[in-house]
Amino acid sequence: MTRSLPWSEVRDADVHRALAEYDRLGPERFFAVHGFAPTTTYELLWAERSYPPKGILGRAYELATGERLASADFEGGKAGAVKVLRSLGFTVEAKRHASGGPDPSTR
Repeated sequence: MTRSLPWSEVRDADVHRALAEYDRLGPERFFAVHGFAPTTTYELLWAERSYPPKGILGRAYELATGERLASADFEGGKAGAVKVLRSLGFTVEAKRHASGGPDPSTR
């Protein structure tokens, strides 16, 4: 069950720190350490790379507040992590699939 969280405490610097940690650890270790999973619907685009929006935002929230979140604590879709990250100035787009087009479920 998701809950209301004070996303205003998360700054773009917290997201940048989470992105750097993801790059340093790599996806498998990042997910193992922080309890998130690869993205299925959206991707956060930064420095010509793609990242899992929910995992990055969850880690950024922990960096900002000291509180660790579980994946079930908040939504990852366009009303959740996508919205928060976009409000901080990040680019989050529908994940491209093998056909080369966006995931039809995100329209």
